Amino acid sequence: MCVPKDSSPKLAQCDQWIKTFDLESFTADMKKLGDELEKNQGDADVRHLNKMIMWSNMCGLVGMITMGFGVGIIPVVALSTFTFTRWTMIAHHTCHGGYDKCHPNKSRWNRFKFALGGTWNRMCDWFDWMMPEAWNVEHNNRHHYCLSEIEDPDLVENNLVDLRNLPVPIFLKWLALPLLVTTWKWFYYAPNTYKELKLAKWRKQGKKIPDGVVPSDAVTVRMLIMGGTPFYSFFEFFSVVIGPYLLIHFFLFPLPLLALGEYMGTGNGMYIAAVKNLFLAELLTNFHGFVAIVTNHAGDDMYRFREGCRPFSGSFYLRQVLASVDFWTGSDFNDFMHGYLNYQIEHHMWPSLSMLSYKRSQPLVKALCKKHGVPYVQENVFLRTKKTIDIMTGASSMRWFPEEYEKKFLEKDAVMELEKKNKKPTLLSDKAMEAAE
Repeated sequence: MCVPKDSSPKLAQCDQWIKTFDLESFTADMKKLGDELEKNQGDADVRHLNKMIMWSNMCGLVGMITMGFGVGIIPVVALSTFTFTRWTMIAHHTCHGGYDKCHPNKSRWNRFKFALGGTWNRMCDWFDWMMPEAWNVEHNNRHHYCLSEIEDPDLVENNLVDLRNLPVPIFLKWLALPLLVTTWKWFYYAPNTYKELKLAKWRKQGKKIPDGVVPSDAVTVRMLIMGGTPFYSFFEFFSVVIGPYLLIHFFLFPLPLLALGEYMGTGNGMYIAAVKNLFLAELLTNFHGFVAIVTNHAGDDMYRFREGCRPFSGSFYLRQVLASVDFWTGSDFNDFMHGYLNYQIEHHMWPSLSMLSYKRSQPLVKALCKKHGVPYVQENVFLRTKKTIDIMTGASSMRWFPEEYEKKFLEKDAVMELEKKNKKPTLLSDKAMEAAE
């Protein structure tokens, strides 16, 4: 692991680039590019969104048509891909505000409207284990603006500390992985996102967190069953968050196949086949999501940070690059199968842009990082999966950003912000005097 001691100003070999790094110049370049990308969004971004919606819906349609005709790979893959893409591409970028300004239908394709306001809206826009309001808090706010800090609710190294510290050989820890990667959305993500929603409400109300409760600790279904959490009860979690999805998606949604089966003389066979396909698709979409999502910010080449930073400051832009990884990029099909999460660096730098903007910006961001000597990590998603598993099992650890430079850059952020506030606009008379001179 590449971690120098905080007490020493000497940098490890992997951190030598920091010595000559110009934070101010890097910040200016990234701010300029972000402004240009936002300004250039328009009809093309909406057309691209509609194209991805069509592809996703086609997967859903194929799954719906075939799921009653026996258990098979076609309905399982189609249903799994629909669930995956509806979340990672359509809900994800819409809930971030990627189409707030460029989409003509402001009543739906807006971060304050999409999937919010009750079970019906949730079913129409984005129906999954997670409650959309809770995910917006956990992901859009806590994760994005506390990336790789202890307050980051998606910090793999922190969330898997029990597995990492388990005093057993690494190969035994691998035995737990199949269960983890095929159930993580309802077992960990749904309860933890709901915890972040409740925690945000507590903070807003000024409610005291009970002694002994660590807010950054993940809440899982196991915790709810075994000991509970002060934030909510298991009954509340089930009835509000996962219960509606479990009941409607897996049992009520395929009910018409009971009538169709009676009409075709197959009894309840079509319904049973559909339920089986839906549960198998659930296992597959969890695995697909794990590979494309959990791997975005984990690995022994990803940095961790001690203190928070101001959003869209120099430190903020730098951290999004150093604690994120891009996967292979290119064709629409490749990006579709990655859920457009293969542009993770660009997405974290400017969370409220469209999918098409990230595709446009990727080579530009990569070139700017090369210009400034900043490590830009882009690798195959399956290589990143192995690196993530190494973090989960304790076979490797993430890097800590050198403490003295972390403080130095935060101080530089404050100076740049102060200079920005104190900068006086140049008057036309001043420009005329300069020209005369």
